[in-house]
Amino acid sequence: MPRKVPNVYSISDRERNDLTPVNPVIDIFTPEKSSSGCISQRYILGFMGFLAVANAYAMRGCLSLAITEMVVVHHKGPVKIDPNGCPGDLDSRNHTNPDNEFDWDEKTQGLILSAFYWGYVIMHIPGGLLAQKFGGKHTLGFGILSTAIFTLLTPFAARQSANWLIALRFFEGLGEGTTFPALNTLLAQWVPPTERGKIGSFVFAGNQIGTVFSSFLSGFLLKYTDGDWPEIFYLFGILGVLWFVAWCFLCYNDPASHPYISQREKEYLADTIGCLARNKNLAPTPWRQMATSVPLIGLVLAQIGHDWIGHDWGLFMISADLPKYMKSVMKFSIAKNGVLSSLPFLLMWLTAIVAGWFSDYLVSKNIFSVTVIRKIFTTIASVGPASGVILASYAGCDQILVVTLFTVGMAFMGFFYPSLKVNALDLSPNYAGTLMAIVNGIGAISGIISPYLIGILVPNSTMLEWRLVFWISFGVIMITNVAYVFMGSGKIQSWNEPRHLLPEESVTWQAKNRAKENDL
Repeated sequence: MPRKVPNVYSISDRERNDLTPVNPVIDIFTPEKSSSGCISQRYILGFMGFLAVANAYAMRGCLSLAITEMVVVHHKGPVKIDPNGCPGDLDSRNHTNPDNEFDWDEKTQGLILSAFYWGYVIMHIPGGLLAQKFGGKHTLGFGILSTAIFTLLTPFAARQSANWLIALRFFEGLGEGTTFPALNTLLAQWVPPTERGKIGSFVFAGNQIGTVFSSFLSGFLLKYTDGDWPEIFYLFGILGVLWFVAWCFLCYNDPASHPYISQREKEYLADTIGCLARNKNLAPTPWRQMATSVPLIGLVLAQIGHDWIGHDWGLFMISADLPKYMKSVMKFSIAKNGVLSSLPFLLMWLTAIVAGWFSDYLVSKNIFSVTVIRKIFTTIASVGPASGVILASYAGCDQILVVTLFTVGMAFMGFFYPSLKVNALDLSPNYAGTLMAIVNGIGAISGIISPYLIGILVPNSTMLEWRLVFWISFGVIMITNVAYVFMGSGKIQSWNEPRHLLPEESVTWQAKNRAKENDL
């Protein structure tokens, strides 16, 4: 008979952060057979989480390429010559079909593309609270499903008016705003501390594959369907719906509610995580303690500097504005070369996977504390990209060298995933979804602001203007990294447990719990 385990995370900081599992070399494949096969259920959850992030990024990003075949582009005269730029002709002719359906100006297009992020930001905190109350499965599932439905409706909305499309993109952002908070809640229930690096990195780095997949398939469809842009939204919308169907049958909120999990995996998770069932009667969210938590403030600052996933300031120009730099300064459009445009994302994804495994190895062997590992990996994810950006700006007109420096610098960002991206799980497993909502939500706000700041700084897209942007980026990344090194932590915070409540709050919370138990 399996031993009884607690329903809350109540083990000590030392036990939590220095925990070595009973069998630290446990296989993905377990010897016990079940009706679902022999693959550990936490790995199935991780794979489905990876597909959720990939689908989410594919659906949010497909409009960026499709809009080039939707909107008529008006010629605005000759391109200004940059005296410090590289030699070569920059063809500025209008290659867009003048018969495209929509005549939207640049401001309207900007509103359409940015509307997603307004909804995305707004839904982060509610998404975290929903996942905390109802579990991550349904919060994530219905969030992706709603995004898929809105993606399928995009051609219809666009043909009504630009305002219809702006509203639809806003609601699409609301649906996708639950993604990361819900995933963090699920990972807190399923992933032991010694596996957070590899599973967390694999799941969260799904955005790289989603970005590459979206760009490749969108370009392929536009080329071979003679610019039939609605097909793009139908394809990714259907893929999102298919993912939701599989998600409903394969994944569950916690190990205790999973009907096919093996006894061996249950015992392993009970030993390493400390519970099998989601605690449905958590104390009220400790907002005051969170707002004054030094490690959480450090994590938020570091996220602003690093997290280009939400198009934050730090590396926004590498992922989104690198083609503009290469075209206007280097006289070479990296977007025209599928291999070069996807290489930075693929290399970053591979680095994230390797860094995740290495992080877990260091944790399982107790070589360093979790806190030290998170700070080392965060520093690598700071110095590498910042150096690559600066060196590329001084690499002259050597196109291959510039692309190489950008690509290598972006690869070092892979160390971000097993450090900052999983750090919320370290600080508070009980409130992991809410923490992710706070951290990722603030990062998304900076993503709304940063494109406008870059536009102000590079009005003519000259080499010197871009170099200033890169130096500012270097400073932001390094300053936020230093803040995290001094303020960050890998230990569970005291406010993770109900004892953070004041005496009168504790009495009220206990009374509510007793009332719920009586109702049951």
